[in-house]
Amino acid sequence: MSTQRGEVVERRLDRIINLPEPTQGQFGPAHTVVPVISPEDYARSDPFILLMDDRIDGKPMGGPHPHAGFETVTVVVKGGMTHDSGRLGEGDAQWMTAGRGVIHGEGLEGDLAQARILQLWLTLPKAQRWVPSGYQDLAYSELPVRREPGVEVRVYSGTSGAVRSATKNYVPVTLAELRLEPGASVEQDLPASYNGFFYVLEGEVAVGPDRRALRPGQVGWLDRPEPGGDSTVRVTGATRARVLLYAGQPQREPLVSYGPFIGDTQADILSAFEGYRAGRFGPPPPR
Repeated sequence: MSTQRGEVVERRLDRIINLPEPTQGQFGPAHTVVPVISPEDYARSDPFILLMDDRIDGKPMGGPHPHAGFETVTVVVKGGMTHDSGRLGEGDAQWMTAGRGVIHGEGLEGDLAQARILQLWLTLPKAQRWVPSGYQDLAYSELPVRREPGVEVRVYSGTSGAVRSATKNYVPVTLAELRLEPGASVEQDLPASYNGFFYVLEGEVAVGPDRRALRPGQVGWLDRPEPGGDSTVRVTGATRARVLLYAGQPQREPLVSYGPFIGDTQADILSAFEGYRAGRFGPPPPR
């Protein structure tokens, strides 16, 4: 349960999920994947629909494919990849709005590439479900950085302390990478209404006033205080650590999903298929 500190709610981890070992992915024998969030859990993960931790060791199979009705947020943890807009290097991200429909292409460089890529599916508000498509490239070297003793927070979206990202969102989202030295800690403020989780990439962290341990292979979900007002969560490096925070405003609207399409009704899914088959989808332009 969250604790009250003046007018600010101090949050903690409500549940820690131990993730499965990587299993065979859909893009050939070089592709393995860990499902971090599944669409079946959307009632609890809202506004986050899906998060896949893709690992590549070799030449994956696959090519351009459609999306509609949501946004993808792709973070390159290791290696590099080619994308709709060019190349993404280690730490770079692309925030893509599929909206009314896109043909989306991605690949790796070289025949024996190694990479680790996180792709998030993020819902769109019902009123903006079918907005025009577009993308924003977020270069790691250009991200705003919050620095404190033993701590660096790079902000892909939202805010951390006095640092603010220029990324444009339909759903308000904070996405940040926290790098901590052993024993160093940082407080991250969030609206109390946000749903969120930590995903550890390297090392181990302790989260909240009870310092619950979180390490690679786990996803730690924040508790859900009463909406309204402000909240904060403290993260401490138990070792040298690198962790991602995803937090966003729940939309509380049911979804219908089928393959690469998200809608509010089954008719939306049929309409997306019709648009794709009719050739109305194209590559996303920059936003």
